[in-house]
Amino acid sequence: MTLDKIIVSLFSLAGIIFTYWFFLGKKEEKVREVKKSSVDIVVEGGYSPNIVSLPLGKTTVINFLRKDSNSCLEEVLLSDFHVRKYLPLNQKVAISIMPQKKGEFVYSCGMNMFHGKIVVK
Repeated sequence: MTLDKIIVSLFSLAGIIFTYWFFLGKKEEKVREVKKSSVDIVVEGGYSPNIVSLPLGKTTVINFLRKDSNSCLEEVLLSDFHVRKYLPLNQKVAISIMPQKKGEFVYSCGMNMFHGKIVVK
């Protein structure tokens, strides 16, 4: 094997490893436990934090602030709480919920491509 073929093979292997890590590697999830009556979620390439922990039976206001112009993220659906809201760009949208049972409740964008989770303890 010549030197140029070895170099190309090494770069190809590095490219495969990088692609696997970037697209398939486990992304660290951000968890935020809410101790006050509201929480802010930034909508930019997904939801940050994407996991929110809420207390049972306490009304909490979730403020969504959309900073991403992606049309997929212009709507949020909290199906377990029967909420569907339009999120205008660079404006906070407040959604008030009061969890009645413990568990994990998923929310998503309008196209079901980006997801977050509400954990009720």
